[in-house]
Amino acid sequence: MDMPHDQNMPIIMNMVMQMNFFWGKDVTILFKGWPNNNLGMYILSLFSVFFMAFGIEIMSMGPIMINKSPIRAVGIIQSGIYYTLRMVLVYFVMLAVMSFNIGIFIVAILGHGLGYIVVKFRELVVDETTTDSNGTHPKV
Repeated sequence: MDMPHDQNMPIIMNMVMQMNFFWGKDVTILFKGWPNNNLGMYILSLFSVFFMAFGIEIMSMGPIMINKSPIRAVGIIQSGIYYTLRMVLVYFVMLAVMSFNIGIFIVAILGHGLGYIVVKFRELVVDETTTDSNGTHPKV
């Protein structure tokens, strides 16, 4: 039986959203039709989520990576753009994980974990190169 459509009432689409963790390539991640039940596109999705999560951790170094501009307003704008880009990546990874696909969840965790290790290793190397033999930071 067809129901009359009222202009003020939205049409309810037949959408089923997964609400528990599951394995498989048959998933929608971020955008409708992606990865479109295609194994190659699913693998690309896994790499994309991994590198976004990895990038978030690398970007957590923040001010170290931003060129310091002598003009204060330019530095603030650069920082704002940098922060906005980092937040976009954070929300994309969060939304991808909300697909409840175990593969996506695992690569997001691995990306964050490996990125964190790289950041901490870099901090350790920088700290070792700036300390003298007594374990103190030399005066510049």
